[in-house]
Amino acid sequence: MTSSSPRRGSRRTTLRTFGRTLIGAAALCTAVGAFAQAPAWPTKPIKIIVPYTPGGSSDIIARAISDPLSKALGQTVIVENKPGANGNTGTDSVAKSPADGLTLLLCDVGALAITPSVYSKLPFDPSKDLIGVTMLAYSPHLLVVHPSVQANNLKELVALSGKGNLNFAVTALGSAPHLAGIAVEKATNAKWVYVPYKGGSQAIGDTVAGQTQVLMNGMLATLPFVQSGKLKVIGVSKATRVPLLPDVPTIAEQGVTGFESGTWQGLLVPTGTPPAVLAKLSAELTRIIRSPEVRARLSAQGAEVYTMSPSEFSTFFDKERKRWSTVVAQGGVKLD
Repeated sequence: MTSSSPRRGSRRTTLRTFGRTLIGAAALCTAVGAFAQAPAWPTKPIKIIVPYTPGGSSDIIARAISDPLSKALGQTVIVENKPGANGNTGTDSVAKSPADGLTLLLCDVGALAITPSVYSKLPFDPSKDLIGVTMLAYSPHLLVVHPSVQANNLKELVALSGKGNLNFAVTALGSAPHLAGIAVEKATNAKWVYVPYKGGSQAIGDTVAGQTQVLMNGMLATLPFVQSGKLKVIGVSKATRVPLLPDVPTIAEQGVTGFESGTWQGLLVPTGTPPAVLAKLSAELTRIIRSPEVRARLSAQGAEVYTMSPSEFSTFFDKERKRWSTVVAQGGVKLD
């Protein structure tokens, strides 16, 4: 009798273990089956919408990441420029696209954060209709002039502006460079005549041609023209000097205390995109933008690789929206 008790206990233990094994195996089969039935992603080509004309900072970064992203995901990645309405046309098209991870938006996040403040009516709500995947890069603004402008620093430029003959090229009304120009104007009592364009490449082109004399624009797109002597740099809109232009003082150094602005390129998708797709995109884009090849390519043009998780992106966007709404109110900028 005494010897039979351990055997009965052993059998009960064995049966319980066997039962748990069957339940675990069933759960595993269910998970495997669900995974097998889930459609692979991506099953079609991916489109990156850049809501500006070709040649600007967002366009440069989109083309830098498109080929590596294509190789990583095993699908063609197409960059499509869709300018119009200060970037709102392309942005709206992405906001209204299916939330399947196949239509992406690569844009200046600062400009996107400004949009709700300068327009009383928009066909989309950037804080509700779009979700950030990751930030990609940051580049400060350069304040540049045509070489014929007889000014080599901000003080001399402000003095010249008092004569009322300096046209300030605006990459887009209500854009971050536009508001940065307004901030400098108000801080120094400069007098610019703003000339709006549909994108950075057009604004640069006209300033290089001398049709406009002053420009504030992202370093990524503007630096090559400074290096070639086609534009003269007056100041950098960063807290500290940049290594590529060590002799160029910041705008803050030249009397506009605390002044800092820049271009933040980030990638967004329609709200409702599956979390697994969002995580996959975020991981691959972070890896690609941090790769030595892409990092070196962007660094040589003055852009810093700057990644964020989706939650960090959301926090950053909220802060930018609040910050620029104050500048918009001070400048009285409305585009309706």
